[in-house]
Amino acid sequence: MELTIYKTDGKSSGNKIALNDEIFAIEPNETLIYEDVRRYLSNKRQGTASTKERGEVRGGGRKAYRQKGTGMARRGSIRSPLLKGGGTVFGPKPRTYSVKMTKKMRAQARKSALSLKASEEGIVVVEDFNYDEPKTKNIVELLKALEINDKKVLILTSETDINMYKSARNIPNVSVLEAYKPNTYQILNADVLLIQESGVGVLESSFKPKNEEEAA
Repeated sequence: MELTIYKTDGKSSGNKIALNDEIFAIEPNETLIYEDVRRYLSNKRQGTASTKERGEVRGGGRKAYRQKGTGMARRGSIRSPLLKGGGTVFGPKPRTYSVKMTKKMRAQARKSALSLKASEEGIVVVEDFNYDEPKTKNIVELLKALEINDKKVLILTSETDINMYKSARNIPNVSVLEAYKPNTYQILNADVLLIQESGVGVLESSFKPKNEEEAA
């Protein structure tokens, strides 16, 4: 698969970049995509919600009123779940919501997400650029030039770029990440992936096993 490389002014540079078909042109595995998104969202949950059961509520050590003659139920404690201020029945307790997936499954899910995004023409490659200082106006003009200013955009840079991050952080629906970082959820959550030209290679190399990278 080949994509046109655009300039920062929105015009075509006249060059194209070849994308790895093993990453951007596979048959998307929707099951793995679902499982990886579920894993990501579940792992973000704190799991700190907690309620007090009958035995943990303060008070109720003595019998509230006599057993007979009141016309009311034979209630033995004010900690009963049936009373206001009493214990909670089957309430939440601190727990972990973490879900695990193997590295191969996560990698395949990311490839499926990228292939899905490519098939929907949701990937734009732009020439490498950087800013001398943080300026939101620069990012706004770039998105307008590429006609994607009304979409949710994830900008992928080849390396950590603080000025780029600071320039985009005040713009709703625009985020910046290093090209090797985005997970399945972040890829699918964006309408458009705006990738710097040199960031394409960084993104593709993130799928290589570490021993292959060291050998290279």
